[in-house]
Amino acid sequence: MVPPPRIVRAWLESPAVGVIELDRDWDQAALPRFSLGRHCPAPSGLEASPPLPAARHFGYRVEPGGALCCVLAPEETAELGGPAAEVYLAGDFNGWQDAIGQPEWRLAAEEWEGRAVRVWRGDSARFLGAAGLRFKFVTGEHQWLVPPAEAPNVVRDAQGNVNRVLDPQRTGRHLWRFSLSTSLSLAEAWSAGWADGAGESVPLQPGAFFYELRSDLPLGALVRGDETCFRLFAPRVRHVTLHLAREPGGMGETLACALGPAAGADGAAGVWEVVLDRSLHGWFYWYTLEGVHPGLDPAARILDPYAPATLGRGGPGIVLDPAWIGRGDRDFQTPAWHDLVIAEAHVRDLAAHAPVRATPAERRGFTGLRAWVESPDFHLAQLGVNCVELQPVQEFDAAGPAEYHWGYMPVNWFAPASTYALAPERASGVRELQQLVAAFHRRGIAVLLDVVFNHVGEPPHLARVDPAYYFEHDAAGRPTNWSGCGNDFRARSAMSRRLIIDSCLHLLEAYGVDGFRFDLAELLGLDVLREVEAALKRVRPDVILIAEPWSFRGHLAGALRDTGWASWNDGYRDFVREYVRGNGDPARMEYFLRGSPWYFAKWPAQTVNYTESHDDRAWIDVITERPGHDGAEPTEHDRRRTHLMAALLFLSTGIPLVSAGQDFLRSKLGVNNTYQRGDLNALDYRRLHRFASTHAYFADWIAFRRGDLGRLLRHHERPAEGFFRCFHGFGGPALACLLNADRSRGPERLLFAINPTLQDATLALDESALAPGPAAWRLLADQDRFYLGDAHGARRPLEAALWLPPLACALWVAR
Repeated sequence: MVPPPRIVRAWLESPAVGVIELDRDWDQAALPRFSLGRHCPAPSGLEASPPLPAARHFGYRVEPGGALCCVLAPEETAELGGPAAEVYLAGDFNGWQDAIGQPEWRLAAEEWEGRAVRVWRGDSARFLGAAGLRFKFVTGEHQWLVPPAEAPNVVRDAQGNVNRVLDPQRTGRHLWRFSLSTSLSLAEAWSAGWADGAGESVPLQPGAFFYELRSDLPLGALVRGDETCFRLFAPRVRHVTLHLAREPGGMGETLACALGPAAGADGAAGVWEVVLDRSLHGWFYWYTLEGVHPGLDPAARILDPYAPATLGRGGPGIVLDPAWIGRGDRDFQTPAWHDLVIAEAHVRDLAAHAPVRATPAERRGFTGLRAWVESPDFHLAQLGVNCVELQPVQEFDAAGPAEYHWGYMPVNWFAPASTYALAPERASGVRELQQLVAAFHRRGIAVLLDVVFNHVGEPPHLARVDPAYYFEHDAAGRPTNWSGCGNDFRARSAMSRRLIIDSCLHLLEAYGVDGFRFDLAELLGLDVLREVEAALKRVRPDVILIAEPWSFRGHLAGALRDTGWASWNDGYRDFVREYVRGNGDPARMEYFLRGSPWYFAKWPAQTVNYTESHDDRAWIDVITERPGHDGAEPTEHDRRRTHLMAALLFLSTGIPLVSAGQDFLRSKLGVNNTYQRGDLNALDYRRLHRFASTHAYFADWIAFRRGDLGRLLRHHERPAEGFFRCFHGFGGPALACLLNADRSRGPERLLFAINPTLQDATLALDESALAPGPAAWRLLADQDRFYLGDAHGARRPLEAALWLPPLACALWVAR
């Protein structure tokens, strides 16, 4: 006798409607009978193969007439960017890539249960004859749509691709929707099982409606004159208690207050509040929660996600009157995106050995860095960059000031890092960060913050509020880890999206920063990034938004082309590292010089070009000829290759980004991961003098790019196809590129040539490209230096047969 199917999952679509999933189709004529303990849905309340749950969870169902429907769910449809976007079904059955553009595989727009979906229909017999056929949805622009983390029918292939599979034993009748006469409380634990008690029951989890719960009420500790309101979003708890202390150690006056459902809010929205009739500015506070769901610990002190300051990673938070916080600098004009030259930097790395008077405590944080920024010798100002991208400065999980961290393990997204503050118990980090941003602005340098919204560090306060709401889980209920840091923040939950947006708006308003770089932005998803962009630009139209467009799960850059986000270009990084060592196709280098057009970037400043960042080895350690990837003592070839890289970087269309110290050949002694190695990461400014010519080369290229002739490199709109005209070597990587070849940007033209090999190279130029003749061209720079005016040595001749020595480049101008 074949045993009955097993119940594998159950979830609620609303407090009174849910779905039970079996491990295979129910094939009996009689309806299955389930139990929820005290609530037992009658057979008349059951519906087989409900369309929307099948779409959301499996991506397919077989209709009663036998047609196979492959379905893109409403949440995934929202990420397409509009109804005009074409989507195709691809899989083992149609050659995957071959399906793109073929009408027979295009999905059609439909409405299921009042929600927009995309559907493809075909004969189920063709696809369900054998188990294991894989499929996936892909846009007409070759953007593969990653299945949601909780999809139960996903598989990962040897190349790391995540696909769905068609299962002949699960065609829709393995899903059964039930309805109840009364609503279930989210604060209670429910389970689903067979009515006869056979087999094991499974937890009844909240479904899609739960993640759409939201409230627009202001959250956090809200000082309003002579009263203070505390609000926390906690949708599945029974009790919330606020704890207050006048002193950080719990000494002096203390209070404990119970919160209740927020007045004027739907109780299901999950907001708790209490209003106290006094201003509690400067008090310390935390929450404790009680309930029955996993992750709730009544003894755990929970740091308010909206706390504007904190004593440390574990809290407590500090109540601050918004009038005391004030507003950040408003006098600075953020540069246009295409005019940016960015330096990525870490607060402590910049300040640790800076040649300024500062105490050890000051050098560990905002105040020491401000002293360096205000110095006339400030390195980044001398380099000439007009934007700094600071590694995370929000509260992260360092145990204390003595512990060095990069900052990529956040525990609060509103509070400045307490370990960078001189007196965190007085919330001094707020003023110190405000003053630091203002100091950068006075030097003409915009400030971007590297923000980490894809995962959290320890302690995971949000997981103690509600792990299901705030974190991604797979179909088996296990936390996913595409971030590589132990958890993935569920950014697609409604209040998660709001938390991200509110945090960014706070940083813009309170600190006056100019924009953000989103770490591992692929994990947030296209829809969330679009919503963030729209919200921030309503407040600050010129806000700079940059994505790190990948994670261990996938890559998002192609999907961001139709947004206002720029992206770090990892393809540029990897290619240039090889190209300057004589490897690579010159046509590929030409593509990057043009700004990675169309597939990666639809507009010029959408690509952030870089060759070194905080991650992995330093540039010089990657390309060095020295053993062990230790470039601390670079060879002559190492230095020349670095100059070639700098010329390419600052000549390329897009936004150039350098890592602080790259201009003086900063080395991390070959160590690949230095996230807690402050000794290796701190900048050794003596190398500025040891490698002064390399620093000068970078600075001169930056000055040229930002100068008058540099307008031919800085494009607000993509130039016409005839703007670039390139010439390749005979079978080698050498390349020459004529800019403004069509004279669409005025009479001046630039000619750049590069030979990254260890042999001489000759490039055949078209005589017309040199019109009116070689004598009209003036040498501006080579691989060693920039030539200012006419006071320099022998000119490098410019002829149609252009000869270049090994590891050489040159830049000419014709007016």
